[in-house]
Amino acid sequence: MSTARGARARARTEITAAIKDAARRQLAAEGAAKLSLRAVARELGMVSSALYRYFPSRDDLLTALIIDAYDSLGEAAEAAHRSVADTEPLQRWTAVCEAVRGWALAHPHEYALIYGSPVPGYTAPETTVPSAARVGLLFIGITRDAHERAALTAPSVPADLREEAERMRADLAPDLPPAVVAALIAAWAQLFGLVGFEVFGQFHRVVEDRAPFFRHAAVRLAHEVGLRS
Repeated sequence: MSTARGARARARTEITAAIKDAARRQLAAEGAAKLSLRAVARELGMVSSALYRYFPSRDDLLTALIIDAYDSLGEAAEAAHRSVADTEPLQRWTAVCEAVRGWALAHPHEYALIYGSPVPGYTAPETTVPSAARVGLLFIGITRDAHERAALTAPSVPADLREEAERMRADLAPDLPPAVVAALIAAWAQLFGLVGFEVFGQFHRVVEDRAPFFRHAAVRLAHEVGLRS
């Protein structure tokens, strides 16, 4: 009986993976807004009712793809961080930034799914948050380590931002100065803006030698947070 259950579990895993792969091909061809369970079923030679046993709705399939994309990005960033774990915080920060860029350029359609235009009619559930937070938590950890080493120069924060900075600090990193947390959020947003400009072609005929430009920008973001060599 356990052998049969194991075989059924393996089959379900394989079919689930095939459904996701077909959906990713559809994302690349049509975009997330046009993702269709019926089209995925047709590509796989399945009847729609069979596919619904794996993903009851388009939104369920989208959520699975979004979590996979965030996890893939998070794994790439974490692997880059491990490879330079014994270096100073600024080098680790830059390594994570470059891993984010590298992953996005290698997976433009998945990047567009998680950092592109919102999908009409879809709201990501709370189950996506842990995967989405992986890169941000790396940056917080790097900054926290610099703070603990007394190697962090806290930026200033304007008076009209202090209350919001305190709130963000309480929610995200209570052990860091409020100004640093505000700068972290700004740097996180600017990083994905830089990556998005490159992935979506906004740097065409503007920035040609993009790797050194990106590295310079990543270091500037680290400096704004308070990281120094």
